[in-house]
Order: sequence, then C-alpha cells, then structure tokens
Amino acid sequence: MTEFLDAFQHLLTFTHLAYLSLGVVVGLVIGIIPGLGGIAGMSLLLPFLYGMEPSVGLGMLMGLVAVVPTGDTFTSVLMGIPGSSASQATVMDGFPLAKQGMAARALSAAFASSMLGGVAGAMILSVFIVVARPLVLSFSSAELFMLTLLGLSVVASLAGGNVFKGFAACGAGLLLGTIGSAPATGEYRLNLGIDYLFDGIPLVVVGLGIFALPEIIDLLIKDRAIANKPNSLGQGWSQGIKDVFNNLPLVGKCSVFGSLIGAIPGLGGSVVDWMTYSYAMQSSKDKSRFGKGEIKGVIAPESANNACSCGSMIPTLLFGVPGSGTAAVFLGGMLLLGLQPGISMVGAHLDLTYTIIWSLALANILGALLCLGLTSPVAMLTRIPFSRMAPVLLTLILFAAYQATRSLGDFIALGAIACIGVLLKGANWPRPAFLIGFVLAPGAENYFFQSIQFYGYGWMQRPGVIAIASLILLSFVAPMVRSWLQRRRDARQAGQSAETEVKQPAEREAVTLLDWVIIGLMLLASVLAVGDIWSASELTKAFPLMAISIMGFSVAMVVVRYWMRSTTRMAASISRELVYILAFFALAVLYFTVGFISTTAVFTLFFLRFATLARWRLSGTVALGLTLFLIGMGKLMSIDYPAGFVDPYLLGMLGN
Repeated sequence: MTEFLDAFQHLLTFTHLAYLSLGVVVGLVIGIIPGLGGIAGMSLLLPFLYGMEPSVGLGMLMGLVAVVPTGDTFTSVLMGIPGSSASQATVMDGFPLAKQGMAARALSAAFASSMLGGVAGAMILSVFIVVARPLVLSFSSAELFMLTLLGLSVVASLAGGNVFKGFAACGAGLLLGTIGSAPATGEYRLNLGIDYLFDGIPLVVVGLGIFALPEIIDLLIKDRAIANKPNSLGQGWSQGIKDVFNNLPLVGKCSVFGSLIGAIPGLGGSVVDWMTYSYAMQSSKDKSRFGKGEIKGVIAPESANNACSCGSMIPTLLFGVPGSGTAAVFLGGMLLLGLQPGISMVGAHLDLTYTIIWSLALANILGALLCLGLTSPVAMLTRIPFSRMAPVLLTLILFAAYQATRSLGDFIALGAIACIGVLLKGANWPRPAFLIGFVLAPGAENYFFQSIQFYGYGWMQRPGVIAIASLILLSFVAPMVRSWLQRRRDARQAGQSAETEVKQPAEREAVTLLDWVIIGLMLLASVLAVGDIWSASELTKAFPLMAISIMGFSVAMVVVRYWMRSTTRMAASISRELVYILAFFALAVLYFTVGFISTTAVFTLFFLRFATLARWRLSGTVALGLTLFLIGMGKLMSIDYPAGFVDPYLLGMLGN
C-alpha cells in the first residue's frame, strides 16, 4: 500500500506533470513526422536525463512512449502516409474517410480509441506486475542472462523473411556493445587505441545514428511535403467519439490483444495493427466496407497500438528485455537514471514501477486531448516541405549526440553508425535487432559473469535455464518450420503434390550488392575482434567471443542460404545517402573549427534559402531561432559548445 501512495505522490507533483507534458508534446511532434518514430524521439531525449530525479526523468520518457502511436495518426488519416510502421493499417480506412470529407470523424475516433487502449494497456500492465512479481524475485542471474538471450532470439527470428539476418544484426549489436572495459576484469578491449572508445560508444549516438539520421536523409532525398494535397478536416468530431463508444467491445478486445503482443519482444505495433485490423474485418457482418472508409478499420488498430506500447514495458521492466526498439532506448534511459530493470524494479523501486504505469495512462489521456485540440494547426504544418524542417531536426540530433561525451568523437561516431544504418536500411536488414543487441550487451555480460561467479559453469544445468533454453531453440526453429509449412501449403493450393513441390526449384530470393557489403563488413569485424581479444583473459573475451560466434555463424548461414536457393540479383544504391553523410562529416569539422553555434546559424540560413528556395526572412528567422535555442540550452545545461574561432566573437556580440 505504501508503494501505491508513493507512486501517486510522484505522479501528482508539479515537476513530474510538467516533464510528462513535455514528453507528450515531443512525442506528438515526433509522431507527426513520417519515418522518425519513437526510437529517434527517445534518443533525442536521452541527453536531458543526466542528473535528473528518476521519477521526473521517467515521466518525460513515458510521455513520449505513450503518444508517438497517437501522433502518427495525423499523417495516416490526412495524407495516407503512415507516420510509422505502427500506423500502416490505419491508412486503409482513415485516408478514404478523409477523402470523403470525414477526416474529423476518423481522427476523433482514432484519438479516443488510442486513449482508451493506452489506459487499458496500463491497467493490464499494473495487474501483470502484481502477478509476476513473485516469479521475477525468484530469478537468479543465470535465468536473467537466458531471458536476455531469449529476447534477442525472438527479436531476430521475427525480423523479416531471413531469420539469420536478424541473428547477424543482433550479434553485431552485441559486439558493438562490448567495446570498452570488461565488467568482470576492467580490461579494455576492441577500442582500436582510440581514446573515445575506451568507455564504449554512448547509446544516444547509436540510437540516433542507426535510426534518426538515415531516416532524415531518406526524407531529404524524397524532397517533398508531408502532404502534397492536404484534405480538409470536415465535420464529425462528435460522431467519431460516438463510434468508439458504440464499439467498446472491439476496443477492449484489441487493447488486450495489443498488450499481449507488445509483451512479446520483437513483435510490436507493425504486427499488431494488421492483426487487429484483420480481426475487425473478419468479425464484421459487412466486410465490403473495409478499405473504403469503415470506421472500425480505424478504431481496431489505434486501440491496439497504444496498448502495445504499454505491453512492451512488461518484459522491459520485469526482465530487462526490451519489447521493442523504443523500449530498448527506454531501457537505456533507465540506466542513465541509475535504475536497473528486473528484480530491483519490483523490489526496492516498486513505487517507481507504478509511477511509470500510471504515467503511461495519464500521458495517453493528455495526448488524446492535445491531439483533439491541435488538429487544425497540425493539419497546416503537414503542408511544409520536409526539407525546410531538416535543418531544425539535424540541429536537434547533433545537439543530442554532443551531450554524450561533448567531444568531436560524438560526431564522428554518429556519422560512422549512420553509415551502418544506411547500409542496413538499404539492404533491408533489421535495424531494431542491431539496436536491441547493443542495448542488451552490458546487462547480458554482467549476468553472464555473475552466473559463472556464483555457480561456475554448472549454471547451465539449472532447471530454469534449461526451460528458457528450450524456448530459445523453439524461437529459432519455429520460423523455419512455419516457412516450410507455408511453402507446402502454397504448393497444395496450386494443385501440386508434395513430391512435385520438393523437386521444383526453390523460391528465388532477391540479393543486392549491399547484402554482400554487409556480409563482408561483418566477417571483417569478426576477424579484427578475434585478433584484438585473443590474448586477453578468459572472462574478458568470453562474452565478445559469444557475440562473434552468433554473428559469424549467422552470416555463414546467410551465405549458405543464398548458395542453396536460387537468387535474383537486384540493383540497390546508397550513393546519394553516402553523399549526405560525407556532407555531414564536413559539417562536423566546421562545428569544431568555425564554431558550433555560428556554423548552425550559417548552415541553416543558406540551406533554407538556396536548397529549399525559402525567402530570406523565413530563412533568417529559423536560423536566429536555432541560434537562440542553442545559446539558451547552453546556459540551462551548462554546455560549452565547440567554440572554434568564430563563436567567441558571436557570443561576445550577443552579450554572453
């Protein structure tokens, strides 16, 4: 009972509510911009967590986690462009409703169902914490280590058509996460003699580099407005809310389903929205309306998306295994606040656990109300070409990355990780698996070391370990069996016997030059890493060798798969993306030679004026606004930006 009261006290403090509201606003903005999503938004907030009270910092993070699936509804309904992978199904009926002049009805129904789904998800999470608490408290480090591996295996096995690509990406993320000192011995490894790498690569740099920067580059290349022909909102605000209450059983079922799917690491909103959309269609008496403007096609996925965000907190809080890419960055935020998920969150910090849960519920309510009130202004913002927003977003990303260690290495590492992100995105390899592997690496290695320290190598014989290992094996085998059964089923439907199906050529798989580049880089990284740690002590090299084994074996299996199955060579080019990254490196050099603030101001001014053909007044206003933002944040957070040889004069003229 004391934990409940303490949680309420944290929740209702002015500071917590203020930062929660700030997180909600940031989450809505991130959700509105197609392609960015919660991972980029969470990464942008991480630098602000240093030195924060845990309950306050968690409030800001939970505000963002809760409402990104709400904010991305705007573009899905008004323009037919999914704000993220979790809002793809909403487009099916939301956009047709908008074209029929009922955008207001679709949006109000989406926001109301999102709010109810999020609150229901928080309630389910609250109950689950109580039920699962005794189980979690009984786990030792050995079971927690195996749960970490289970999370990685599930993420990898669900990361697209080629399961080995998912495992290879996880292994690469694990290996990247081992750079720096070994927790068991304190020995340094894999740092290439570079001072910046002695403490490892910061999470915020990896999160922004693997997701945010590649997405912004992609949107810049497309160079178009978020909406070419925005639809009017029309009428029907009250009708949309009535539709939700007329379909409360559907909202309840989709919310429960979303929470359960969210609790499974690796599934997330991109799966649950289509599942619930399909359920709504199959359970409807009139299926012909779906895809043409059926309001149930909006209510079902929107109810599930926000509940799914709550569900992903279940494995994150209880076991330290992120349920999604956003939850992975949230896990990093918890570590920055000095909180270790797992036993401590349901033991010593149970009050903070309930603060997180109720913050989710409150954030969903605030987000829905803000969306209803801000719909008209947001609809106008969608007409702005993305290229005009790019300097602002790039400045925010660079500002966030610089907070990691406040050195040139942050920018260089950001650009290098962005190259990896562009490669993975261009070849359709799973970036969330890479990020989750990186986030889980430190915790997994600690659990691994503790298991050996407490139980020797006999920890592998513990019943809980064996049970979880069986689940890992199942997660590895199940996708391959399912794929094999699907091929047999397709063959039967085509009127072919099983014997004929076996003799026919295998399905052709598309392979690009980028696939071979990624494979070559992973093999090269494996060889270099083995050479670096070979002479280290057993405990220092044990975990990196495991990561190398996962990555090396998976890459080998990818090559074997290409060799055994017929492949089709497809063209894929990232030349324009690499040009943008080279420009980014050039900009980074200017930040440290000319000055961070002055370079940002000049770059923004000339980019807007000549690249987007904006007027001088608009270009100057945005450049001045960014300059004042950087100066203000520098004072607020006591940041000394790279001064160069111009910034001291600029700041002197401004009286700083």
